[in-house]
Amino acid sequence: MLTYSFADIGSDSLYHHLYQCVKNDILSGELAVGTKLPSKRSFAKNLGVSNITVENAYAQLQAEGYIYSIPKKGFYVREISGLTFPVEETSSESSGRNSLPQQYVADFVSNRINPGQFPFSVWSKLLRETLLNRHEELLETPPWGGILELRRAISGHLKEFRNMEVSPEQIIIGAGTEYLYGLLIQLLGRDKIYAVENPGYHKIAKIYEGNGVGVRFIPVDKTGMDIVQLEMSAAHVAHISPSHHFPTGIVTPIGKRYELLGWATREKGRYIIEDDYDSEFRLAGKPIPTLQGIDRSERVIYINTFTKSLASTIRISYMVLPKHLLEEFERRLSFYSCTVSNFEQYTLARFIEEGYFEKHINRMRTHYRRIRDELMCAIRKSPLAACCEITEEDAGLHFLLHIDTKLSDHDLLQKAKQASIRLSSLSEYYCDGTPDVPAHTFPINYSGLSSEEIPYVVKLMTKCVFKA
Repeated sequence: MLTYSFADIGSDSLYHHLYQCVKNDILSGELAVGTKLPSKRSFAKNLGVSNITVENAYAQLQAEGYIYSIPKKGFYVREISGLTFPVEETSSESSGRNSLPQQYVADFVSNRINPGQFPFSVWSKLLRETLLNRHEELLETPPWGGILELRRAISGHLKEFRNMEVSPEQIIIGAGTEYLYGLLIQLLGRDKIYAVENPGYHKIAKIYEGNGVGVRFIPVDKTGMDIVQLEMSAAHVAHISPSHHFPTGIVTPIGKRYELLGWATREKGRYIIEDDYDSEFRLAGKPIPTLQGIDRSERVIYINTFTKSLASTIRISYMVLPKHLLEEFERRLSFYSCTVSNFEQYTLARFIEEGYFEKHINRMRTHYRRIRDELMCAIRKSPLAACCEITEEDAGLHFLLHIDTKLSDHDLLQKAKQASIRLSSLSEYYCDGTPDVPAHTFPINYSGLSSEEIPYVVKLMTKCVFKA
């Protein structure tokens, strides 16, 4: 059994120290190609650390290509052709374009979750049973809107947790929201102008621009999208996230919601795309009612995804079309095949119907609340407390960290990168040319953090701010 010392590791995290030890033994040849590594549980017990520590170390080694896994057998040392020193030292400007992404100690930008939080045992059980009992259905071509069982399950979930009265037929399943946006552009027409939030998630505007439609960037004030600017923009479709705006964390109040619905009904052909991307993870109070739920004019198209609630690699999203648009969709676009495999659809349907999804959401909400509280507590107990303020911490899986510093956003981001921390600034989410962009505010997405990493990460962040 491999044994490593964890004494005098300084500020290094446990998993990072273990990762370095195993990596060094692989590079030195101490661990030969094909060597089977200890199981996570036995290795953790032998070292006197948690299973998560070993799991994170193995995940890092696998991500960087030092080891590989064989299902139900374990982890093995991969052949590294002639490499006897870290990959970073061999990189050059010419090879940078094809190199692997930088690995971070903490990533406050991406939507990854800690591997230990995914319900692998339940998911694999349901998938196995689906494979055993659904031979014929798995090989049939699914309906264009998706398998009816999954649409029924989602309809029931929306009724119970979002108080939305929608029929299964109104729900269209797709492989990711990007695909669904493309369908909506074809459905509503390429002559339409789309209004997006400023600041906002850049990818949305890029998808619209990539599909050749006009885009208008509408300022977001303290209550959401500016109605006056929206009216002046001549836009036909407003893409908003009223339950939890990214990146500001704003929740659109009921008054502004009715104003938005009023804008949509004033002219024929206007619609609102309600992006409800992480509504399940409101950490204080009850979930915010949806815009679709108070819409009486069939002007709201509701979109949600399982990439936030389950994992970013589960590319299953859905949209709820108003009934008159559903008829138009069936007439013009039903020749498209559903882009999600039957295997995943039947498995997810059972996951929802049998109550596993509700249990998972409740468990993850508790987990995320704990991680958020531990991170905020660590920041407030650190020297950062003297120059930082935290806001918008209750609506979803990120909060805003305001830092009082003389450093520019660019310099602070570079210092964070050098410390192996991935940060983004609020200013990055504004479109070019926006005046009076706020500085020194950083969205902190904590979904991928573990409790044991928090003290070390906060120590690194403190060094980044005060080193100057």
